[in-house]
Parts: sequence; C-alpha cells; structure tokens
Amino acid sequence: MTEGRRRFRRAPLTPRQRASRKRFLGAVIITCITAVMVGGGLHVMSLGEERLAQMRGKASYDVKEVSRHIRAAGEDLARHSENEHGNAKAAYTAQSARALLDAKTWKELDAMVTVPAGPFRMGTDIFRADDQDKPEHTVVLPAYRMDKYPVTNAQYARFVAETGRRPPSSWDQGKIPRGAKLQPVTLVSWYDAKAYCQWAHKHLPTEAEWEKAARGNDGRRWPWGNDMDPARLNTYYSVGHPTNVMKYPQGASPYGAMDMAGNVYEWVADDFAPYAGSKADADLFKVKLPKVLSAEDRSKKTVDLVVYDNLKYKVLRGGSWNSDPFSTTTYHRNYELPNKASDFIGFRCAAPLVDRGGHR
Repeated sequence: MTEGRRRFRRAPLTPRQRASRKRFLGAVIITCITAVMVGGGLHVMSLGEERLAQMRGKASYDVKEVSRHIRAAGEDLARHSENEHGNAKAAYTAQSARALLDAKTWKELDAMVTVPAGPFRMGTDIFRADDQDKPEHTVVLPAYRMDKYPVTNAQYARFVAETGRRPPSSWDQGKIPRGAKLQPVTLVSWYDAKAYCQWAHKHLPTEAEWEKAARGNDGRRWPWGNDMDPARLNTYYSVGHPTNVMKYPQGASPYGAMDMAGNVYEWVADDFAPYAGSKADADLFKVKLPKVLSAEDRSKKTVDLVVYDNLKYKVLRGGSWNSDPFSTTTYHRNYELPNKASDFIGFRCAAPLVDRGGHR
C-alpha cells in the first residue's frame, strides 16, 4: 500500500514550472481585478447616466414655455447693454403699476415680520460645509423687521414707474412677463436692490440680519428645521424657474419669513469676507477676473485670472431654483460681483423695528 501511494505521488516541480505557474496565477489575479474595476466603472457610469437623465428631466421646460427661455448667442449681453445705457423704457405709470394687484395682495406682499433682539448662532462647524461658512459663532442683534417675501416683479414695477430706473432685461418692452407678477424680481444687480430698499425707506439686510431671520436662534440648517424637505422649497430644478413667493407657506422661517430657502438667491449688504477665526483660504475672497496679459495670450486666445484688489464680491444667501439642495441651508454663503445680474438672484429688504418717526 505504501508503495502504491509512492507510485502516484507527484514529482516535484522544476524551477521553470514554478515560474510558469506564478505567471499564470498573477495573470488570473490581474484579470479578476481588472474585471472588477471595469464592472464597477460601468456601474458608476450607468448610475451617472441615470442621474443626468433625471436632472435633464427636472431641468426641462414645459413646451409652452420654451419661447421664454430661448436666447440667441449674445442676446442676453445685448439686452443687458441696452438696459445699462438706459435704452429700456418703463411701460408702467405709477397708477398702472398699482393696478397690477388688488389691495389685499399688495398688503400681504408689503408685510414685514419682526425678529426679536438677542443672540443667535451664525455660521456652522459642520465638517462638510464650505470653508466660507465656518466657524459657528454667536452674534447679538437688536430687534428689527424683515420683508416677509422676496421683492416681487409687481413691487419692482412700482419702483420703476416712480423712479424711472431701468426695468430688468427679462421684461420685454418694459413689461413683466406673463404670469410672473408674484414671482421674485430677478436680473437685478446689488446696486438695483440697494436703490429699491432705499426707495422703500428700508435697507438691504446685513448677513447677520438675513441669517437670523432665516434660522432663528437654535442653529437650524433650514428655515423649518434640520432635515431637507423638497416639498418646502423650490430648488434643484424641481420647477425650472422662479415661483410665486406665496407657493411654499410650509417653508416659513421661525419668524414667518417665506422663501428664505430656494426660489432665488438674495443679495445682502455685506462684502464677502472671512468670519473671525476662519480657516478658509484668503484667496477665496479675492476678486479674480480673466485678462489678456500678452500678445502671445491674444494670439492663442487665452486669458489669465488676475486679482483686482479694488473690487469686492457681495454675499448672496438662500440658494435658488437651480442650485443644489445644500446651497439652500441657512448658513451657506455664495458671492458675486455687485454689478452682475442673473435670473436666479433677487433680494428682500429689512428695517429697524422703530422707524424714524418713532412708529413700529
């Protein structure tokens, strides 16, 4: 029996055979790893294509509205240029602007909410938050009032009619687009927003005023609480354009201010600057604009980003209809040059609790 077993025992491998088997085993391992990587990559690509399809579906416009969104190359620049030079004419008189809405709606749109005096938690220490949103710190404010809603197209029409200021470039022939009277006015610069608030005997809110009105004093992430709820706001292309400022009453802040998350970003008074104790890169807060620096750049049609120390960004708050959900948090800070205008930027006004005449 022992001899039989010995007879069938395998002969030892030669060095050449061992090397061949190692090469074969290595090839098998590499093939398996490659297959896993390729399969994983294809799966990620499939998920990405599916997600992009979902986003395209959300971003698409109703067929009936397509004509409102089509622009020829350079048309927006031309329209803005005309507006900047005062060529756009207002289509409303003070009387016709007032007649856009009934007295009850005007009263509601012009309402303000009261934000009580005291401290609140501003900014955040959440790890995933952007560096410009950190650190969390305590700010103490006196009592003040904040517009209940963002300024609407109808309200801005009164301003245009009474002051002669140019209308937004989205208003064809100086008239509000159909169905947009109660949507936030957009395509207004920081200077336009500031001028409106002054005309209304108010002021652009400071960052601190805006943030406290949006989140209260308990540090919540959204006006309604700490959980994102897409039913409470217009964001992430869920609609595809600004909406009626009264559409999301369930998105109210602790003090009753509406649309402080989503719909349109809102200009505030402050320059974009780091908070005390911020660890954000200082370069983030510097204005950088493209500039051709040499004949070689011009021949190659290339530009360099140049820092302009004499310019300052202004802060935008609240997120918009086309931003990601986390840009709508109460503490998030976006920024833009004050002379820029966009169809996702609007504003609201603030005022002291007691006006100059001593009235509340």
